[in-house]
Amino acid sequence: MSTHQKVRLERLAHTRSGDKGNTSNIAVFAYEPALYPLLKEQLTAERFKAFHRTAIRGEVLRYEVDNLHALNFVAHGALGGGVSRSLSLDNYGKALSAAILGYEIDVPEALLPLLKTRLPA
Repeated sequence: MSTHQKVRLERLAHTRSGDKGNTSNIAVFAYEPALYPLLKEQLTAERFKAFHRTAIRGEVLRYEVDNLHALNFVAHGALGGGVSRSLSLDNYGKALSAAILGYEIDVPEALLPLLKTRLPA
């Protein structure tokens, strides 16, 4: 019987972001190719939007970039009308991409050695 452990996304992947108008573009890159299928299975566009609750008001599209072991999320209506128009700094793409690193992924025991460990502060 295989056991699993819930871990924060930050242990499996890193993110990059960009903003344009009222749209945020957030890419999630798996640290290891073997971890990428877990991201594809568990980090859907619907879950991405639900995780951010009311910060994203529009549609979220997810694009799979298999050769880079990455998922690219395009979040419409995510910047409170646009970065230069919004008073809500929390909605900037960098904040959204940092926040998603707290999303929990269910990782099989066999893949746990591939996870990044936190360095002491």
